[in-house]
Amino acid sequence: MSSFKLEIGVVQATPALFDLQGSVTKTVQWIEKAADAGCELVLFPESFIPCYPRGLRYDAQVGKRTEKSRDHWLDYWNNSFETDSQEAQRISAAVRKAGIFVALGVTEKEPVGGSLYCTLIYFNTDGQIVGKHRKLKPTGLERYLWAEGDGATLTTLNTSFGRIGGLICWENYMPLARTAMYKKGVEIYLAPTADMRDSWQSTMEHIALEGRCFVLAANQFVRKSDYPEYYQPQLTAEPEIMSSGGSVIYAPTGELMAGPLWNEEGLLTAELDFDLLRRVKLDFDVVGHYARNDVFDLKICNQPETIDLRKNKE
Repeated sequence: MSSFKLEIGVVQATPALFDLQGSVTKTVQWIEKAADAGCELVLFPESFIPCYPRGLRYDAQVGKRTEKSRDHWLDYWNNSFETDSQEAQRISAAVRKAGIFVALGVTEKEPVGGSLYCTLIYFNTDGQIVGKHRKLKPTGLERYLWAEGDGATLTTLNTSFGRIGGLICWENYMPLARTAMYKKGVEIYLAPTADMRDSWQSTMEHIALEGRCFVLAANQFVRKSDYPEYYQPQLTAEPEIMSSGGSVIYAPTGELMAGPLWNEEGLLTAELDFDLLRRVKLDFDVVGHYARNDVFDLKICNQPETIDLRKNKE
């Protein structure tokens, strides 16, 4: 009996910072590279469009906003991503041409009200947006920029190649959020991030072992010189390499499959053998024979049903 196998990719790249059109162009280029490499699924980093604004202060003071902070916010807002836009259509067309499933981290602009969200958007192989997850809890000064998501986007997608889902950056340190994903049966766990610490590698290995799932983590590679001239005065104390990456792929056994990739752009690839997902459940099943439902009861507010994409051609 042969096992189902899937070729996947993780993009570690530099966006065109604070440049919506340029970042979309780079996204399209990396989709093409992933397709050329034989990938059937590819993950991009957190907020690849238009960037993760590491190192910027946004003139933040408790109890006070300034015109300078509003200017910086407006620049970020103007270059953020809308799901119903020409930019989204460009990416959809590239995905459709490549014929691969794409999970893309963006800063999403809400057209009604104007709030920004840190979002993971899912495109099926026809280029349709079939789901998204908005970050539940922005960290630190991120809360100044991004609104909070809620349980309505905390779901998995049941595709023809397996059940996928994910959490963004430090959401992965929220035990109950992880458990919500496990209860949804996640098999390919996506973790777009901006965390480049060595400890992030331990977190990804732990989730692979805890969830008995494949774990894909994608981060950006960004240098200080990649920032527009407008922002350079704020970055004088920062190192030249602002984000060194650390993108990685782990197996459900905790085995390192690819990466971590440091200090350069690149595409990590791996072949996922789905037989392994069943074999490792002999020892541990976090929501099955290793759960104690008579002791623990997790209530998840507004969580939708798993999105089933198997009914339609992908």
